[in-house]
Amino acid sequence: MSKLSDATRNKLKTVSTATVATALYKRGLRIQCIQDVHPLSPDQPTMVGEAFTLRYMPAREDLNKLDVFRDRSHPQRKAIEDCPPGAVLVMDSRKNARAASAGAILVTRLMKRGCAGVVTDGGFRDSQEIARLGFPAYHQRPSAPTNLTLHQAIEINCPIGCGDAPVFPGDVILGDSDGVIVIPAHLADEIAEETFEMTAFEDFVASEVHKGRSIVGLYPATDEQTLKDFAVWRKAQGR
Repeated sequence: MSKLSDATRNKLKTVSTATVATALYKRGLRIQCIQDVHPLSPDQPTMVGEAFTLRYMPAREDLNKLDVFRDRSHPQRKAIEDCPPGAVLVMDSRKNARAASAGAILVTRLMKRGCAGVVTDGGFRDSQEIARLGFPAYHQRPSAPTNLTLHQAIEINCPIGCGDAPVFPGDVILGDSDGVIVIPAHLADEIAEETFEMTAFEDFVASEVHKGRSIVGLYPATDEQTLKDFAVWRKAQGR
């Protein structure tokens, strides 16, 4: 797994998933947003880290009894202990919110090990307890308590689909209040740089619109004066 630089990580923490989606779209990448996952807490911090993956499959009842969790090499338990510090555990749970991807104890263990967050397109047990951790966590909103035995963990750190998005180990995962997006590993540095610049300009535009300025010539910046005004604003803001 490639190492995400501190500079890239810090830049991505200041940008939105929407801005990253635009930058990826420019490169022909249209399905990088993980669909129908939501932050457990509106106050959780922005999530940035490299993907460490876990894949679930439909359970076969004779192979997925409760005693399988006693096995130290059980893929779910092993993924919790092997996910590297600074990484995001991303789980392919078949978009089934009834199936428990993990619970509060396992998510707490990820947090204490220094991982950057956790994402599942299924459900969590103990969702309110997880929300109180202040740890970035995303899941579907289950309509009922999740079940341990509807699926079984089958493979660690392989390519997966999570919420219809392709996720390869080492891809960079960004999560904010809107959702989660997957940045291909080889594009992470350039996407971080581009979106950092885009965010500065969009913040300038927003400040001008709040003052009553028209978007014509401002957004996009088709008037030369817009770029001059942006340069002045950026200097004043130290950005």
